[in-house]
Amino acid sequence: MAVMPVRRLLLDMSWPMMLSMLIQALYNLVDSMFVAQLNSDGFVALSLAYPIQLLMIAVCVGVGVGFNALLARRLGEGRPEEANRVTAHGYFLYLVCWAAFLVLGVTTARPFMELFAPGQPQVIAYGTQYLSIVIGASLGVCMQFAGERTLQATGNSVGPMVIQGVGAVVNLILDPLLIFGIGPFPRLEVTGAAAATVLGQVVGMVVGLAMVRRSTVVRLSFRGFRPDRAVILPILRVGVPATLVQALATVMNLGMNLILPLFTASGVFILGAYFKLQSFLFMPVNGMNNALIPIVSFNYGARERERITGVTRFALLLTVCIMAAGTLLFVLLAGPLLRLFDAAPAVLAEGIPALRLVSLSFVFAGVSVILCAALQALGAANASLLISLLRQTALLLPAALILGALQPGLVWLSFPVAEAVSCLIALLLYRRTARSRLSGLQPAP
Repeated sequence: MAVMPVRRLLLDMSWPMMLSMLIQALYNLVDSMFVAQLNSDGFVALSLAYPIQLLMIAVCVGVGVGFNALLARRLGEGRPEEANRVTAHGYFLYLVCWAAFLVLGVTTARPFMELFAPGQPQVIAYGTQYLSIVIGASLGVCMQFAGERTLQATGNSVGPMVIQGVGAVVNLILDPLLIFGIGPFPRLEVTGAAAATVLGQVVGMVVGLAMVRRSTVVRLSFRGFRPDRAVILPILRVGVPATLVQALATVMNLGMNLILPLFTASGVFILGAYFKLQSFLFMPVNGMNNALIPIVSFNYGARERERITGVTRFALLLTVCIMAAGTLLFVLLAGPLLRLFDAAPAVLAEGIPALRLVSLSFVFAGVSVILCAALQALGAANASLLISLLRQTALLLPAALILGALQPGLVWLSFPVAEAVSCLIALLLYRRTARSRLSGLQPAP
């Protein structure tokens, strides 16, 4: 953090996070690609279910941020017994998360699908099956997160990738077998996709537990365990705000799923395909985002202004190049990308210009993501939250309603409009923050 050239440091810290995100994105993408071969109703059902999966992941990520931070702090303080207590409480909190998800999966799957797919009984049936299983049987993903975050706090960067990788491979193998009933396996269709996802996560959970149990840094034990507010509250104080930021993507997805049917019959299908595709494009940017925060934070504490500005500019340069390439890819290959999901001719006719319009937002979005990370690291968390709120809800959803009312095809223009305005505000906020907090910053003698 202090001496490695910042460009190399950023790249070295980014790639494990990128790989981890790639594996997570594969779960829903693989499910969707196989289910799309059944019929479009199955794909639409999974697209509508996706925001709820995002919400579940947001909660798990948020708890993980607080859990990871407190565990790493106790280890850094040289308090191994306290670190063991934090580990047990982390697993306990993830168990509580699963209990809440179980109740939601059993009670709200059908009402949720009926709200977002009125008059589409097959979509409702498919979505209810998928959500009930993926959310209700989410013990695997919750405990998988617990294992990953424990290993991360102990300095093990490979373990989390092994946990996710094994689960993703199991899901990839089981998906076609259970969806289409290949060989001795029953044909379960959408239920099979959900079962494959859950079984992959359970395998990841088992691998994670085994790795944590073998750890020489922390010891996972529930002997004499009693929930302690003194451990739980610090985790939640950090975790709840992180969950709220992550949950904005769910709010945006739900809002667009309500708005698009007002103007287009194929909008939900196109939006579902877009989110699955763009997750791969945003992966390297999000990896840099997660790596940039500790790098800038460390060097801000060390009063190393040149390293802060150098790594931020390098991250912005890489992001602009990556997102410009993504825009070019979507403009030139919008049709083939949509055909990955067996899009019908009518969907292609609307979806190709839609993806091209949305892709105009990529560079603006990437710059905003990097500037949000820099603002967080410099202690301007409220400014970072404001930009996220503007990008994903406050500007996007009203713009979609207004532009769609003017002309249905313009509803997709809401993405570049919202991202461009948010990017301008992000640049102004970062400039003001950098001037006030980095001006005159010199290393301490």
